[in-house]
Amino acid sequence: MTATTKLSPTDVRTAITTFAALLRSHRDVINRLNVYPVPDGDTGTNMALTVESVVAAFGPDTDDPTMESVCHAIANGSLMGARGNSGVILSQLLRGLVERWRAVVAVTPALLAESLSRADQLAREAVVRPVEGTILSVAHAAAQGAADATDSLTHLVRSARDRARAALARTPDQLAVLKRAGVVDSGGTGLLLLFDALCHVVAGDPLPVAPPADTIHVLVSEDVARHPDDAVGHVRFEVMFLLEAPDASMPAFRDVWTRLGDSIAIVGGEGLYNCHIHTNDVGRVIEAGVDAGRPRHIRVTDLAEQVIEERWVREADVVGSPPGDVETAPVTAVVAVVVGDGVARIFRSLGVRAVVAGGQSMNPSTEEMVAAVRAVGSDQIVILPNNPNIRPVAEQVAGLVDATVRVVPTGSVIEGFAALLAYDPAADADHNAIAMAACAAHVIAGEVTRAVRDTWTDVGEVHVGDWIGLSARGVRAVSQSAAGAVNALLTDLVAPVHELVTLIEGDGSSTADTRRIIEFLAEHYPTLTVEVHHGGQPLYSYYVGVE
Repeated sequence: MTATTKLSPTDVRTAITTFAALLRSHRDVINRLNVYPVPDGDTGTNMALTVESVVAAFGPDTDDPTMESVCHAIANGSLMGARGNSGVILSQLLRGLVERWRAVVAVTPALLAESLSRADQLAREAVVRPVEGTILSVAHAAAQGAADATDSLTHLVRSARDRARAALARTPDQLAVLKRAGVVDSGGTGLLLLFDALCHVVAGDPLPVAPPADTIHVLVSEDVARHPDDAVGHVRFEVMFLLEAPDASMPAFRDVWTRLGDSIAIVGGEGLYNCHIHTNDVGRVIEAGVDAGRPRHIRVTDLAEQVIEERWVREADVVGSPPGDVETAPVTAVVAVVVGDGVARIFRSLGVRAVVAGGQSMNPSTEEMVAAVRAVGSDQIVILPNNPNIRPVAEQVAGLVDATVRVVPTGSVIEGFAALLAYDPAADADHNAIAMAACAAHVIAGEVTRAVRDTWTDVGEVHVGDWIGLSARGVRAVSQSAAGAVNALLTDLVAPVHELVTLIEGDGSSTADTRRIIEFLAEHYPTLTVEVHHGGQPLYSYYVGVE
């Protein structure tokens, strides 16, 4: 293969699509590496989705793309599609990389070196508290390697890759938490693949093959997340949104956010920014966005769910607690009936000790419920049936076990989700049942599914295949799309007193539909906080909660 001397628009596009493919193939490995230092167990997924947004922005392949169109797709696609802290930083790196390319026909070695330096600078500016031993260190080393090798494009990309690789290997010496875990930085691992892609496009170097995920050995203990070196164990929520705001308002916005959380990354410009923070004060974080401009695509994630990632790593092949260090059972344990792997993960992250598979079309037996109650290791239990049809079975369990059993009459997963916010594992079953029932009662639940037969409802005719929105009052919305049904259902459910909407995505949901729903809420109910979780439940594309 003849080495490339300049990067054409097609070369740039090919490098990014190759990078996207490498992130896909290495996703599980990168996810596994990312146990710490920030509690985002899905770094590989977030980086892959960010670059997939760029590939989607490229549109259909053309024989002769312009540098302007390629650079626009990279800058805009990564900004709009950035996911998580790692995705936001990667977005800024990509935007900085192509910032000065739009007006050129091809990228020379000198321009590529300058652009890598610019990307390094902008990424560090985007992070309020830059930390060495992260993706930032790898990006900086790559820029230095490029600056020292501008005599040829091949020499430059290989020098950048080799310096990035060496910097990645040093990350455990820069972050104690990585050294204790015995791993390199996950974000830096993902970024290194960009330079592998460039070396492949420019010089024909072979692409790396992802090792099996189970060969990645991670050493963690239960208290690592709260180690004082990490300064992240005290925050509970991850908040992300796109912010339409005048550039002049951003310094004040950044100053407010600096006082509200950690892992802050703000990227963008010319009136549109992608904003990321870990915080305990979701309300004030979003209010700061409203003060600065118009936040949209608001996404709030409970970082307690990331405990699941840590558990997955430990159960795979991790050195954890010393032998004999047995987890103490709570005074009151919770058993919940749910369907969908994602829903089960959410419930476990909120303290549920045992999950019984069941739902509207799959009611568990009394025997299954009894077995779950006996397995939790507590003599006081609260059951969340999460469906009216399952409640009678749950209420029979108390007479069949030698334990105190109370049933909180949750009629939906959303009500069960809300009830768990009042769960106190140190309190007795009676106290928990009262508090959890009161919390569940404050939630208005809805769900969206597809009609399986023609019928007539209060809101009009329904035909097979229509999307229908249901609440306690029956069918409240009919639409040709899942997003349309959710939006119409929310119009029926939301009142001025409400503050929070929770969406749980299931089978039949899509990223595009979820985006349409969030945009609808931002436009029509700008003061609402929106939380989105992936539940994976069958039959129902979305569970909806309003409180």
